[in-house]
Amino acid sequence: MDIDFDQALDAVGPRLRALRKQRETTLADLSARTGISVSTLSRLESGARKPTLELLFPLARAHGVTLDELVDAPTTGDPRIHLRPVTHHGMTMVPLTRRAGGIQAYKIVIEAGSSRRKPEPRTHEGYEWVYVLNGRLRIVLGEHDLTLLPGEAAEFDTRQPHWFGAADADAVEFLSLFGKQGERAHLRARPRSRERAG
Repeated sequence: MDIDFDQALDAVGPRLRALRKQRETTLADLSARTGISVSTLSRLESGARKPTLELLFPLARAHGVTLDELVDAPTTGDPRIHLRPVTHHGMTMVPLTRRAGGIQAYKIVIEAGSSRRKPEPRTHEGYEWVYVLNGRLRIVLGEHDLTLLPGEAAEFDTRQPHWFGAADADAVEFLSLFGKQGERAHLRARPRSRERAG
């Protein structure tokens, strides 16, 4: 199992380079869209740097592919689509959508006692909407440091420096919807009921 995982990670670099070339994107353009330095992107593509979830997530977003497609998860022969979770440093991401482009949906679980406690804000192109299912989610957004409780949501332009993690030592689960720049989640509300005429 570990050998398969290592082989999948080793193949990410060439796949990243191929995706970037197909989209006729430069390393500088990709850096501006993801917030990842040009040197780190170059080392990822050459295989000199091992990919991590923190690097793969914005790259999958930028290329409009799922994490499974980015790491070329092996097929099982089963015709059904299996969206496989990816776990790294105490955070598990479960892709909920599989189509390229448009809004991508993920369920994210940060385990209890996760080491993901020190904010490291990043920026990249896009727009994100998060909704907390369980636990307390800490979001550092620019100069704001917020704690969201179950049932609360936030939306923001990801060009603004941002970071999220557990607000305490307990686990937190939330949904993340991510769209390209200018694409927001549209909420539809039921119209107010008309007052009865006297």
